Amino acid sequence: MIYTNHYESPLGNILLAGDEEGLTGLWFTEGGRYTGLGLKKDAVPRDTEYFEQTKRWLDVYFTGRDPGFVPKMHLVGSDFRNRVGEIMCEIPFGETVTYGWIADRIARERGLEKMSAQAVGGAVGHNPICIIVPCHRVVGANGSLTGYGGGILRKKALLELEGVDIDTLRKSTAFHCHT
Repeated sequence: MIYTNHYESPLGNILLAGDEEGLTGLWFTEGGRYTGLGLKKDAVPRDTEYFEQTKRWLDVYFTGRDPGFVPKMHLVGSDFRNRVGEIMCEIPFGETVTYGWIADRIARERGLEKMSAQAVGGAVGHNPICIIVPCHRVVGANGSLTGYGGGILRKKALLELEGVDIDTLRKSTAFHCHT
């Protein structure tokens, strides 16, 4: 059974989705490229413990602070997409990494010489749990704010909320995540 709920954020209405295991989706409803992707029409509006956790997380996040906890989530997707999602969850609040950085990490983990940054970009772009699985913290090699399903203006707003200096970001070409 799939459940839904809503959250009104300072950046617009957010649709929440989940199953018996936890949160499976979080999308901006206005202007979102993949809003509700894969969500079945028979989803049932409901309050759940993980939706309440998610709303508390978002309440803290939108004050500009790291919530310090993660709501119960259930990453649903291919092994590759889920691994990209797990790596994104390791990016600290207020920091950024590049698609290439994630690709290099996965290549090392898998014993490969190289991994496609474009493949990582596809996985990041289809992230079903925005903000909490922080795809907004992944930027282009030149610091460009490319590819955010909720729109580039929201990506910029989320990064600024976390204290990222957008002007410095665009001028820098070296990004490292300290995890």
